[in-house]
Amino acid sequence: MKKHLLFFFLCFPSYFFSQHYSDYLGAGHSIGISVTSSSEQSRANWRETARASNTVNGHGLDARLLETSRFLAQATFGTDLDYIKSVAKKPFEGWIDSQFEINSPSMGQMTDDIYNQALVIFVANGGNPDDYNGPQEDHFQYAWWQSNIGNEDLLRQRIALALSEILVISWDSNLDNYGVGFGDYYDVLKDNAFGNFRDLLLEITLHPMMGGYLSHYNNPKSIPEENIHPDENFAREIMQLFTIGLYELNQDGSYELDGNGDRIPTYDNDDIKEFAKIFTGLGTSEVEENEYDVVPGFDISFNFVKKNIPMVMYEEWHEPGEKRLLNGKIVPGGQSGMKDIEDAVDHLFNHKNTAPFISLRLIQQLVKSNPSPAYISRVSNVFNNYNGVRGNMKAVIKAILLDEEARSCSWINDSNSGKLVAPMIRYFNATRQLDLDNKNGLNWNLGRSFFRATGQLPLGSPSVFNFYLPEYVPNSEFADANLKGPEFEIHTSAASLAYLNEVNSWTNTNYFSMLSTRNLDLEDTPLNLEKLKYYAQDGEVLVNILDKLFTRGQLSDETKQIIVDAIEPLEGGNENIDYMHLRVRMGLFLILTSPDYVILK
Repeated sequence: MKKHLLFFFLCFPSYFFSQHYSDYLGAGHSIGISVTSSSEQSRANWRETARASNTVNGHGLDARLLETSRFLAQATFGTDLDYIKSVAKKPFEGWIDSQFEINSPSMGQMTDDIYNQALVIFVANGGNPDDYNGPQEDHFQYAWWQSNIGNEDLLRQRIALALSEILVISWDSNLDNYGVGFGDYYDVLKDNAFGNFRDLLLEITLHPMMGGYLSHYNNPKSIPEENIHPDENFAREIMQLFTIGLYELNQDGSYELDGNGDRIPTYDNDDIKEFAKIFTGLGTSEVEENEYDVVPGFDISFNFVKKNIPMVMYEEWHEPGEKRLLNGKIVPGGQSGMKDIEDAVDHLFNHKNTAPFISLRLIQQLVKSNPSPAYISRVSNVFNNYNGVRGNMKAVIKAILLDEEARSCSWINDSNSGKLVAPMIRYFNATRQLDLDNKNGLNWNLGRSFFRATGQLPLGSPSVFNFYLPEYVPNSEFADANLKGPEFEIHTSAASLAYLNEVNSWTNTNYFSMLSTRNLDLEDTPLNLEKLKYYAQDGEVLVNILDKLFTRGQLSDETKQIIVDAIEPLEGGNENIDYMHLRVRMGLFLILTSPDYVILK
């Protein structure tokens, strides 16, 4: 009973505070009342949390901090306690609006700059410049980490990563040598994260990295006598994965059914062939400097293409004539190839499926795996029309993060709610929520060990279908409950054990570097646990701090007691052992491997 009353209080404090009394203990009604205790703490960083007066003046209540920690776990890669406290002082919508105003440096430019910087370091350490290749995928990874440690554009970066798992390209392919291209593609996602989905869809369509990945770069018109036909790869995926999906949807994300109760396909093979005609004639706009005097044109090898310049249309290679698209839509013959592409993108953007399809995927990325039909419908309605505009990403993001299903505490106890946090998001949390012992200011990270362990790093999907399928059903229990668990597709026995080993490495700073480089002989960057050591004087105090940071105030009593019981015996008189450091390491390891951390509710 006591636990349920506390939960109700944390979720609905206004219920307790709505009545007006002339004076009572707690929640700020402490005028004229003084409280003392025999163990009053006096150290500076305890003064606001350990004063006896805080038992009655309301300052000791953590409800808003925990609510804020949960919100930021959905909207960012993680923040430290000071940042959580600062955001807790304002409405969440105000924080979102302020994030909309923050721009980001170019990831493409940073990738190129980091390559040049790394080359200088490599040569200074005795390397032959001819042996250092790039910019490659490695340098994009360096740039990604440099952009996401100590940055302010937290929401933009979080949305960009979510979009990267919907509009997928990957360096785990034949594109791995093109680091600037990956950085520039990420810029398209990041720079359009707060724009319009239609513009984003057109830009990724014309991006050379997408053209190389899904093979509509140098996609020729039909030449029947030579058995040449337009490539169908991008035509299929822009429908199946980027906009409308396989089956007709209602506004709430449920499937439309025909008279026999069967799902209705959105397209067939003939539709794919017609869309393939649309995406013909695209080739390079500019080429890299080369010794072969290659100049821009159609059918130029992808190796020579400038990967950060949009593809252009070569009309002589574009399929002529009309194209018959979905639901009776006809793209007329005689217009330019680029107009054909814009018409097709508009056609898919305005399809009734696009709003619920994209809304569901973004909700799954940010908030929960199984949103209610009503939640999907509310977000879809905003996608369809916000002040007369369709596809307004700012409005869609607000609708997702501020919806009562994302914010109300009542959903936390719903067994259908929540999601498994993807391994790389857990990884980012650890680096962002704890200090880094960084001496050189270079937050470059390849994450090779983590990638081998979990198969995840930014833009590292094994296929265009992302790291996991949004419709993945882990087992019969999920199936019986009609639930999906996308991230469980990569939650294998091997990956789970490897993740435990990774966390052990992160928290064992004596021998492991959190952020490291390859072949550059730079200083390591381990996690810095010094700030947490003070709280480790008391196991329960330490666990409460870690709960605010990592488990959003949702650490179960059982798990909390297990961790406290593991921490408390770590004490002794050996002056050569830093017992507070051991306590922090133990607490971190157990909380970062606990179900309370890996499940976001």
